[in-house]
Amino acid sequence: AITSYAAHIGFLQPASKWSFPKKESWEQEWLGTANFHQIESVPKRTSLIAAVFPYLLVASLLVVSRLPSLPFKEWLSSLVFSYSDILGTGINASVKPLMLPGTLFIVTVLVSIFYYEMSRQQCIDMVTDAGKAFLKAVPVLLFAVPLVRIFIQSQVNDANLASMPIELAQTVADISGIAWPVFAASIGALGAFIAGSNTISNMTFSLFQFGVGIKTGLSPVFIVALQAVGGAAGNMICIHNIVAASATCGLVGQEGNLIRKTIIPTLYYLTIAGVIGFLFVLLTR
Repeated sequence: AITSYAAHIGFLQPASKWSFPKKESWEQEWLGTANFHQIESVPKRTSLIAAVFPYLLVASLLVVSRLPSLPFKEWLSSLVFSYSDILGTGINASVKPLMLPGTLFIVTVLVSIFYYEMSRQQCIDMVTDAGKAFLKAVPVLLFAVPLVRIFIQSQVNDANLASMPIELAQTVADISGIAWPVFAASIGALGAFIAGSNTISNMTFSLFQFGVGIKTGLSPVFIVALQAVGGAAGNMICIHNIVAASATCGLVGQEGNLIRKTIIPTLYYLTIAGVIGFLFVLLTR
């Protein structure tokens, strides 16, 4: 609401209006390999409510399905697919398909088909376009997801070594000492970049960050907070997010270019977090 109102009154808006030129003169980096159907017919619902309906619906479903005070979370969590002792490694995994955000997006799409009174041809075009974008994103995710799992579960080894992220972070901690707050957020960002989300980054590194805080005599709570800040920054260059966004916007094939651009604000974000963290250490020791 704040952002919309600020844009409406022109806050921080440029003096001159910019618009895309004709597609023939677009720069190469604006183009991806995905092609979408042109929508010829005018939607039957064109009100403001109709424009934001899918967003309101998916947001509502996400909130309602996660509130512990409501019974929906328990119902949706009752369906679980579990996998025990995968390949004899002792690693267990499980998935709750009805709790996945993707499932709620699919429900939103199905409801929207009826809400917008879409024709059969429009539905076919929608599925075709989404399918093409999805299939082009699959090869990247097909290798990225297993890489993440191996990286996180690498503590399962005959040499009794810690997992790869812990070994990497421990080496940096031994070198940095009390200057660790400068690097703590970067570890969070690295985890999000590789693992695919701030949540998994925090699951992977929070205990380690807490231990480093105790070992170096720093506030462990503050160090873990920097980890979370860095994980949020890492979402800007997260491979999964970049691939998903590229597929959605038709920029398949431009993932590398997007990461090169988004890494600039990511580094700025991490630098500021590191400076604040280090100043906090100096002022509280």
